[in-house]
This record gives sequence, structure tokens and C-alpha cells, in this order.
Amino acid sequence: MSRNYSEITDEIIKLSKLCCNDNKINPDLYTEHKVFRGLRDLNGKGVLTGLTQISEIVSSKEINGEKVSCEGKLYYRGYDVEELVDGFVNSGRFGFEEVSYLLLFGHLPDKQTLEQYNNLLASYRSLPNSFVRDVIMKAPTDDVMVSLARSVLTLFSYDKTPNDTSIPNVLRQCMQLIATFPLLAVYSYQAYDYYLTDNTSFFIHEPLKHLSTAENILHMLRIDSKYTKLEALILDLALVLHAEHGGGNNSTFTTHVVTSSGTDTYSAIAAALGSLKGPKHGGANVKVSEMFEDIKNNVKDWKDKDEIRAYLLKILHKDAFDKTGLIYGIGHAVYSLSDPRATLLRAFVEKLSEEKGLEKEFCLYSAIEEIAPQIISNERKMYKGVSANVDFYSGFVYDMLGLPTKLYTPIFAISRIVGWSAHRLEELINAGKIIRPAYMSVQSKREYVSLEKR
Repeated sequence: MSRNYSEITDEIIKLSKLCCNDNKINPDLYTEHKVFRGLRDLNGKGVLTGLTQISEIVSSKEINGEKVSCEGKLYYRGYDVEELVDGFVNSGRFGFEEVSYLLLFGHLPDKQTLEQYNNLLASYRSLPNSFVRDVIMKAPTDDVMVSLARSVLTLFSYDKTPNDTSIPNVLRQCMQLIATFPLLAVYSYQAYDYYLTDNTSFFIHEPLKHLSTAENILHMLRIDSKYTKLEALILDLALVLHAEHGGGNNSTFTTHVVTSSGTDTYSAIAAALGSLKGPKHGGANVKVSEMFEDIKNNVKDWKDKDEIRAYLLKILHKDAFDKTGLIYGIGHAVYSLSDPRATLLRAFVEKLSEEKGLEKEFCLYSAIEEIAPQIISNERKMYKGVSANVDFYSGFVYDMLGLPTKLYTPIFAISRIVGWSAHRLEELINAGKIIRPAYMSVQSKREYVSLEKR
């Protein structure tokens, strides 16, 4: 029997209204019972749900017994990310693989160890025979994140020991996923582009063992496989800055929660992908890009800060763009004065904009980065400052690199699989109890009435 899932019947609409009416919780109850939605209290303080040694986010410091906002800092295994970036950027080398080693194993590798690690990743950079044909191309979708999650779950069937949660086996699985995520994402996009659009050309470039992850993404994605060194270095930097961000972000917390149940690696990572797919998490840079296209179409003079300010106010007042009242890319759940990832990315974005002849666009981004926090602070009641976050510039980077919008979030996943893997291993190594936070019931008690009397 065939079904048309695109049609929503009157009956479903009627039932959905019942669903909404019977599931609505009075927002005042959250305050009354001190239930912190988003696991953050009214002052923005996070509710502790676990411990980690993998990374740390710093957005405030204590002065005379009081917490005061400070410039944001991000630490990978105790190392300042800014120093890590300086270390490989100054020598003109790629850093994503080195950072992935650091996050997985807790220390920086020496030259020989890094080479061995890179060779191991390269050996894993392939898919099972006929996987592209039988899995990726068989049922392409217009959402690459769905294809990516389906591919990850299907890889379970190709693994001889998929349910083995011993550390050596999970480490092997994680490293294979780190190595193959670029293939799964790029090939899924190419299958979509060929089968579900009017594109008449189809090509598959196999990854090259001597290339870095960033280089392989560009090599596989572009028909001619050509790219500049600056393009690859900036994509590599974006991967480094998205690789990890504490245990409390939605997808990483999902990884901890699902891992704590004792399930397999493929199920845990598929769950994390489902989280990252959401527009409130991994899809934010797509919204930034869409917002900027809207601004460019509606602001005539990109140098006129008054005109920019007026249009941003329209967005904030729900009179423009998607009418949600959100200026995407501005503000973060933790950072206040600055997001170090955005700060690091900004300098390289300027260089790439010069190479691409997009200096005017960069100036528009800079103007909005300056103006948006001012008007948000003036219009909204804030418990902390707001500033540009990493999504503010990452979408611009991907656009300048010619990456399709449908790959923005999958590229985030290509990077964040490293953090998810590190946190899965940490959860398993510490063998804690299953994570089960409490929920308070606010339902009213009712007396049962037989069917005949209803």
C-alpha cells in the first residue's frame, strides 16, 4: 500500500491540536520548581551533569569573590587553542590530525608519532566494497545529515565486532569513522546533486593517502580536484575549531547519554548526528548565510552603518528575514565578551576574502559584528554580554570556498566526530552509571471513567 506522507489531513490537524493542548506546560512552573530549561539557570549558570578532562570553556573569572565576564578561552586537554593554532599555522602545516590525536589520547604527539597516526588514519580512509553504490546512491536524500547518519548505522553491518565496547575495539571504530566521515559526507552530497537535481555530471574522486583531511575534502568535492594552499589551511582551521567544545553541548552530551546505556559506537554516533542536524545546534551557520543573503538584498549601502542598524532592528523585532527575532551568529550560551573560535577564524577570513575579491562582503560582516551586539544589549534583557560566535564566520568561509550549503553541517560533523569519539571513550573508561536526569511531573490526578460513560 502506497502512502502520501506529504499530505496532512484534517483529521491529523485536529489530533495535533489535542496533542498541543494536552502537552502544554505553564512556563511559570519552571521558575516555581527551579527547573532550568536548557540546563542553565536564570543567570546563565550551567547545571553540572558530569566531569571531563577533554576540553574546557572559560568565559568568566573570579575577582574579589565575584564572577566577572572575560574574553573567551577554549582549552583542548589543557592547551590554549590559540596557542595550538599558532603552532601549526606559523609553520604552514595542517593541524586537524594533530588536534584529533591530542583530543583522543590526551597529549601532543612528537613528529614520528604523528606520522604513524596519520598513516593509520590514511589506511582507514576507505569504504567497504560497493558501499557507495549499495548504500549511498541507492536512496539519496536532500539532507546530507540524514544520509550520513544512515551510512553510519549501516556500517554496523560491515563490522565483525560491532557490539564489542572494549576500549581497543571502540578506539578502532572511532578512528575509522574519523577517517571515513569526509567520504560519507561528500559522496552523499554528490549522490543528492546527481539524482535529485538537474545536474548531469557525476564523479567520484577517491581520497589520497598523502593529503590531510581538509585537502581531501576539497580534492573529492571539486571536479578538477584543484585548491589553493590558503583554501585548504582555512578549511583545516575551521575543522580544528569545531572539533570539540566541552561535554555540555547538545550533541556531545547526547554521546555521553547514549554511551552510558552501553550501546554500540555506531548507534551512539548516529544519535549525535541527529542532535547536530538541528538548526539550533549544527545548522546555525546555514542560518547565518541565509540571513546575510537577506541583508545584502535589503541593505542598499553596505558601508552605511545607520542603514545596517535599522535593518538589524527589523530582524530583531521580527519584522524581517525569518521573523524569529534572532540575529544568527551573534551570542552564545557560554561565551559573552568573545568567542575565541570566531576571533581566530576572523583573521583568516579577511585573508581569504582578499584572495577571492570579496572584501566588500567582509566589511559588511565586520560592521554587523560591531553593531549587532550593541542593539541586542539595548533591546533585550541580558545576564551577560553577546558577541559573534564561530558560526558567524564559518558560513562565510564555506561560501568563499564554494562549498554547497547542504555540506555546511556535515563538515561540522566531520570535525566534531573527533570530540564525540573522545567523549565516548571517556564515558566508557570511567564506566559510570547510566545517565538518567530527573523530571518532575506536573500532571493533575484524574479518576478513570469507563468507555461507555465518556
